[in-house]
Amino acid sequence: MPSAPSVQEFAKSLGLKDPSLLHNQSLIGGKWVDAKSGRRFIVEDPSTGKLLCDAPEMDVEDADEAIAVALKAFDSFRKTTHRARARMLRKLNDLMIENREDIAKVIIAENGKPLWQSQELINVWRHTTACNLSFRDPSPFILPLTPQVAEGLAEVDYAATFIEWFSGEAERTYGATIPASNPANRIITIKQPIGVVAALCPWNLPIAMATRKVGAAIAAGCTTVVKPAGETPYSTLMLGELVSRAGIPDGVVNVLSSLETTPRLGEKFCVDPRVKKISLTGSTRVGKLLVKQSADTLKKLSLELGGNAPVIVYEDADLEKAAKGILVSKLRNGGQTCVSANRILVHRNIADALVKVMAGMIGSMVVGGGSDPKANIGPLISSRAVDKVKHHVEDAISGGAKVVWQYPSPLTGPQFSKGYFYPPTIVTGVNQSMQVWGEETFGPLAAITLFDSEQEAVKLANESKVGLGAYVFTKDMSKAMRTAEEIQTGMVGINTGMLSASESPFGGVNESGYGKEGSFMGIEEYLITKAITMDVS
Repeated sequence: MPSAPSVQEFAKSLGLKDPSLLHNQSLIGGKWVDAKSGRRFIVEDPSTGKLLCDAPEMDVEDADEAIAVALKAFDSFRKTTHRARARMLRKLNDLMIENREDIAKVIIAENGKPLWQSQELINVWRHTTACNLSFRDPSPFILPLTPQVAEGLAEVDYAATFIEWFSGEAERTYGATIPASNPANRIITIKQPIGVVAALCPWNLPIAMATRKVGAAIAAGCTTVVKPAGETPYSTLMLGELVSRAGIPDGVVNVLSSLETTPRLGEKFCVDPRVKKISLTGSTRVGKLLVKQSADTLKKLSLELGGNAPVIVYEDADLEKAAKGILVSKLRNGGQTCVSANRILVHRNIADALVKVMAGMIGSMVVGGGSDPKANIGPLISSRAVDKVKHHVEDAISGGAKVVWQYPSPLTGPQFSKGYFYPPTIVTGVNQSMQVWGEETFGPLAAITLFDSEQEAVKLANESKVGLGAYVFTKDMSKAMRTAEEIQTGMVGINTGMLSASESPFGGVNESGYGKEGSFMGIEEYLITKAITMDVS
């Protein structure tokens, strides 16, 4: 294995204001530790292929220790008051905001995120109305921030909203008084934390998906073992450092890095009876595997799994708003989100016009990595991800689809030679026989299918085993509401390409999993309801 830069060299290369935030060890019981085996793995920048640093390859023995530590911490942490936990979370939120630029720089390095998503998302999260996707000059939006960290800043700000939100929910875990049929009885319910939680996080939004789980768990009084993706461990390890600085007791949040041993860790969490709940953001394949492995211990699971999001653009839609909404969903994080627009269903009469508007918008963007201050569309996470997009395009063409637009500049310059890039592409004539119809592309491919009626559009939208997110564009709100009610997904956006917010319940139906994250519902996933019946005669 080639040698990687030291953590000090990595921090220096990023220009961190506080290098002590960055760790390349795992966190167990408030201590930074290496794997018992001594094994390590190397993380690279998907924009450049540059080796960033290494991290410990934690294994089953390390997970066993982390679970034991989390269980011991739970004995006392579950007894802390709701207000005390709320204050801890508010302190953690403040620390995340104070250190947002350093965290952002790390996310940029390990994930390759570019600039454009941050600008669009910052506009949404700050409740502004700007929605311009042509960001060749970013200065009006984000000064005095440097462009290359703006996308990461958007994720950090987004991640912090979950900590802030659940700091409020910590004090709102209400029970109920229930009238009893027996006049001598009184029935009340109380909410109690479920116990030790394993939080399994993805690489596409590494710190936001961690805080969405950890914030709820802490608010409920649970302790956690967090497993970040091997591609993006450092931002989650930084979260562990901030947890300690926020005064959250040792052992409440433990962070285990791994790459090759990830399947073994997942199985360990499933079969170990001390772990009472697993929260996964990942693929449907992995979700099904965890369900099977958890059967003997009957764990509570919340599973946010794969999507195949349909977009319905009706004939009366505002084309510019529809194009912007589609591209916000389609190109955010290079198309690598579970709610990315995958099957774009467009009324036949406006398809050519919509493609023209979309092509004009994408054509004004710049493909590049996080270190490119002009970049709007970033890399994919790996060569395998690039190959999947290529295969989806080739399969569609072989089935009769047509490439009607592709990014005009060939991605052949030195800045692309070692990164994982694919040119944004628009394909029309997609049908149900093609792989792009039945699988998430997870890349910058806009696959368009034509329809003629509302009934046909809804029928096509529902031809999927998964059901996470969907989008509808129309000026007719009656039609929009009818469609939203009929689409078989857990979330629907009407005239918007954004579905996620800390106050909104996030989750799907069918093979997209079950359970909700975020919102007032999110904390319920980490609580049990206990009924207490008292004889007062």
